[in-house]
Amino acid sequence: MAIKLVAVDMDDTLLDGTLKVSPRTCEVIQKAHEQGVLVTIATGRMFSSAMPFAQELNIRTPIITYNGGMIRSAFTKEMLFHKTISPEVAGKIVEFFHEKGWYLQSHMNDELFVVERNEKAKLYESIAGISAVPIGDTFYSMRHEPTKMLAIAEPHEILEIQRKINNEFAGDIYAASSKSNYLEMMHPSVNKGHGLELLAQSLNITREEVMAIGDSNNDIPMLEYAGFGVAMGNATDKIKAVAQAVTGHHNAHGVAEAIEKYVLK
Repeated sequence: MAIKLVAVDMDDTLLDGTLKVSPRTCEVIQKAHEQGVLVTIATGRMFSSAMPFAQELNIRTPIITYNGGMIRSAFTKEMLFHKTISPEVAGKIVEFFHEKGWYLQSHMNDELFVVERNEKAKLYESIAGISAVPIGDTFYSMRHEPTKMLAIAEPHEILEIQRKINNEFAGDIYAASSKSNYLEMMHPSVNKGHGLELLAQSLNITREEVMAIGDSNNDIPMLEYAGFGVAMGNATDKIKAVAQAVTGHHNAHGVAEAIEKYVLK
């Protein structure tokens, strides 16, 4: 069955090591548009962080951001879907992280809130291309209703944080790693697979007509949902195992290669 919708992860997938989309990938996505194939971004990033890339690529289809927590047009800003973590659960997570002394940042109303602009916050700002809002100890007492909360730590620490979060907040939160040092936390019904399903249904496209491309653990739900899942060459064996195909490295035009091979006529 012909592919009608392609969903592409951003970091370490669409973007190369310089955090840019290669000219070849831009050209191939334009060719897909010309052939009537819809392309979308499916990322853990904030909408405001993903929007410039969607505009650069002339992606008119709503983009999936916050791991499926927000689906919104990069051009009209029309909201197709938005799901937040409840204030009660968010408050408990903030308290839990505060007690443990772990770094946490909160994404609300498409803004990034932090206690202070420390090295972790500054590095995130540089990668995401956005500015954090430091609010000091108010962070621990404000009424949170975030689209996403993010822990940043060393890879071995992230595994321990994820284990404890899953034990403490089972059923109240969906937690998945997007990078080895990131743990993303959303409403329990939110993931990229559910987001891609909602978008496809809104476009009257079946899952068999969807191709998804990704590299990280938070991409697994969309690779499993899509009729055809493609893992990047730089993905782990765990990600490759749930995909139907493996394409090139993100620094070697892997997304362009996949679209050329499986989508373009």
